Amino acid sequence: MAFKNEGDQKAYWKDNLSLLFKLLIVWFVVSFGAGIIFVDALNQVQFFGFKLGFWFAQQGSIYVFVVLIFYYMKKMNQLDKKYGVDEE
Repeated sequence: MAFKNEGDQKAYWKDNLSLLFKLLIVWFVVSFGAGIIFVDALNQVQFFGFKLGFWFAQQGSIYVFVVLIFYYMKKMNQLDKKYGVDEE
């Protein structure tokens, strides 16, 4: 990875850490919030025959995590191109 200058390198890592922080917040809210904190309220709703709180605790947080991985990959490719450090 070769940055044009130190300013680009700092901006790249700032953007990268910002993205990571936002994705970790989403993952925390979905896995901990929906699966543990708000489980009683979510269990009032049925989803594919299961209580929604139970579904988030068992399946939903895993699906969201996989989606977040692909989203991170897409955004990092855009970030790499923005700062000229992509591999293409």
